[in-house]
Amino acid sequence: QLQLVESGGGLVQAGGSLRLSCAASGTIFSVNAMGWYRQAPGKQRELVATITSSGRTNFADSVKGRFTISRDNAKNTVSLQMNSLKPEDTAVYYCNADLVTSFQRRLREVWGQGTQVTVSS
Repeated sequence: QLQLVESGGGLVQAGGSLRLSCAASGTIFSVNAMGWYRQAPGKQRELVATITSSGRTNFADSVKGRFTISRDNAKNTVSLQMNSLKPEDTAVYYCNADLVTSFQRRLREVWGQGTQVTVSS
């Protein structure tokens, strides 16, 4: 069974920092792109940042210069370092990955369960 397990959310004051981590597990042959998305109450889920297996990154304009994304290909993990947090960053953050299964080499998009990030003003 393929799954992504997130950790690191919580409550922080504006200007503070948090680090989110996500680990992929299961019968995985390889992991392609990994990333983070977020969904605030009453809003659609939106992209925060992605990273390819070769390390190419992409960020939402709203987080450029404040957030960084990194991954460990050997451990199938991805992390999101969030600095200079703002109240508008408050949302449930979801890990996402494109995984290739060991059996039959099928491509599967997998989502984590989400972790709450709350930034107080």
